[in-house]
Amino acid sequence: MERDPDRPGATDDPDPGVRTAVRRAREAGVPPWRALSVSSARRIEDELFGAGGGPGMALVRDLAIDGPGGDLPVRIYRPERPSGGDGDEPSATGDLPVLVFYHGGGWVLGTLDSADDLCRHLADRVGALVVSVDYRLAPEHPFPAAVEDAGAALAWAAEYAGHLGGDPDRIAVAGTSAGGGLAAATAARADDLGVDLAAQALLYPMLDRDTDTPSAREHADAPLLSLADVRWFWDLYLRSPVDVHNPVAVPATAPTERLSGAPPAVVVTAGHDVLRDEAADYAGLLREAGVGVDHRHFPSMVHGFLSMTDDSDRADRAMGSVRAAIRELLS
Repeated sequence: MERDPDRPGATDDPDPGVRTAVRRAREAGVPPWRALSVSSARRIEDELFGAGGGPGMALVRDLAIDGPGGDLPVRIYRPERPSGGDGDEPSATGDLPVLVFYHGGGWVLGTLDSADDLCRHLADRVGALVVSVDYRLAPEHPFPAAVEDAGAALAWAAEYAGHLGGDPDRIAVAGTSAGGGLAAATAARADDLGVDLAAQALLYPMLDRDTDTPSAREHADAPLLSLADVRWFWDLYLRSPVDVHNPVAVPATAPTERLSGAPPAVVVTAGHDVLRDEAADYAGLLREAGVGVDHRHFPSMVHGFLSMTDDSDRADRAMGSVRAAIRELLS
């Protein structure tokens, strides 16, 4: 893949608030993900990120829909302020745009609870109905299980979100890290699913099995997501080496013609993130395919910074910037 010559790739000094959050994670005595068994890594991830918090909602409802592997749990968030958190005017119909959200965790970790705080912030700040998806996890359910669940949840939201106050004409997919990869893969095949997507929001996404990038080398030992962790996740997610060449599994390998019908994208990157360059490269690939891209780069941030808004004023302002970008595409 050719590099995007216009992409921002600078790395500034880490934000002090983010440094504090990273230090607390280190002091919690958490080993690298790859040093743990899958069950232990899941338990610790839930302990670290499933504590709750975030803005109050008018509605939070757990449901199960019919998925390819049986019951597929989803959690619905409806914000108390339907105009969004910054005083924007609500839509003429009163219906909210819909964000179908896929959590991070390397396709191995993560639950509805671990993504709860971020989903609440997105619902509140974007002024959107958020549908959070508890897709099947590897290694018990390797590729394509997560992608199949992601597509099934999007198709369900397009058909039924109107019953919950969502606008079926303003649907987007969004995801963090590995969930950002699921969002990218789902956006690329939305036409096949019969869904007219308005936008895709790829938040520090995991997109490429090939990890030979400058950011992968510069931040190989990053505390929250190391290069070795990334490789461990990919090894657990993919069934065989053949999957590396499948753009549904590895979105960075998609030919431009496959992406030409994809919806406009918000791509978010962090300066101190092993995934920074692959996400920036994918933004360039989307542009080559004629897709509108709003690439928002935050050079002092780390992987996962949108979950650190309580620790860092700069992360909070970055969330405001991301929120504005998503709302612009859904307005």
